[in-house]
Amino acid sequence: MGWRAAKARDGVVAMQQNCDDTRRASAKLRCLPSIDSNPPVTPSSSQAPLVCLRDVRFAYGEREVLRGIDLEVHRGQVVAIMGGSGCGKTTLLRLIGGQIRATGGSVDVAGHDVGALGNDALYALRRRMGMLFQFGALFTDMSVFDNVAFPLREHTALPAAQIHDLVLMKLQAVGLRGAAGLMPSELSGGMARRVALARAVALDPMLVLYDEPFAGLDPISLGIVGQLIRRLNDALGASTVMVTHDVHESLHIVDYVYFVSDGRIVARGTPDEIRASEHPFVHQFVNAEVDGPVPFHYPAPAMSSLLEGNGR
Repeated sequence: MGWRAAKARDGVVAMQQNCDDTRRASAKLRCLPSIDSNPPVTPSSSQAPLVCLRDVRFAYGEREVLRGIDLEVHRGQVVAIMGGSGCGKTTLLRLIGGQIRATGGSVDVAGHDVGALGNDALYALRRRMGMLFQFGALFTDMSVFDNVAFPLREHTALPAAQIHDLVLMKLQAVGLRGAAGLMPSELSGGMARRVALARAVALDPMLVLYDEPFAGLDPISLGIVGQLIRRLNDALGASTVMVTHDVHESLHIVDYVYFVSDGRIVARGTPDEIRASEHPFVHQFVNAEVDGPVPFHYPAPAMSSLLEGNGR
C-alpha cells in the first residue's frame, strides 16, 4: 500500500488549505436571497440543532415507514444514519430536503419548519443545502467542469470568470482539477463520486446530505471520499447527514450515529459508544452477523407444510 497511501495522505494534508482558499474566494455566495420575508422564529439558543426531527411519522399509502423518529444534527457535526435496507433511511433524507412531507411530527432545518414552507421558501432553503446522490448522479452530457459549475450558474448571478475560478478551486479540493475537461463516461467510480462531492459543496452549503456515498468504491477510493467528507465539512463549517451501510469507514469520520430499524430509532451514540454497544440489533449490524434481531429467513409458512407428502 506504500506509495498509494503516502499519496493519499499528501492529498488530505493539502485539502484543508484548498478548502480555506475556496471558502474565502466564494464569500459572495453567502449573499443568497432570504428564505422568507416572514420566516419562522429562529430558536433563541445559539446551541439549537441545525436539523431537528420530532416524533416524525411517514407512510407510503398504507405502508408505514417511519414511526415516531426523533433526531438532531448540530452545527459542525457529521452524523450517520444506519440500518437495514428499506428501513427508511433515505426517506429521512427526503424529509429533511423537503421532497416529501411528514404525515406527523415536525422537521425543522435552521429553525424553519420544512413541511410548512411554500415553494419559493423551500427552494431558497435548498440553495443552502448540498446533496450527493447514490453513485454520484452526474449529468452525463456535461463535462466535469460543467457539472460542478451547474449549481453556480443556476442559483447565482456571479460572472463567468468567478464561476470558472470557483469550479477549479472546488475540483482542486477533491484532487480532480486536472480532470475538469473529462466527461463522466471517462471517470472511474471513485472519481465520479469526488466530482459529485465537489458539485454538492459548490454553493458552500450549511448542510450536506449524502445517500450511500461509499457504495461501489474500492478501498482506496472509499478512504479518500471518507476523508473528503470529514475535511470539507470542517473547512466549510457545515453539517453533514450521511446515510450509509459502511460501518467501518463511517465510525472513523462521524461524530454521532443513529440506527434505524422497523421505522424507529433503536440506538444512538458516538462511535465509541456504538462499538461498545450490547444492543442486539447494533451488535448484529456492526459485526455483520447472519442471524439476530434481523432474521436470515424472510417470513414464510413452515417448510414442512409446503413439501409434497407434508414432509414425510
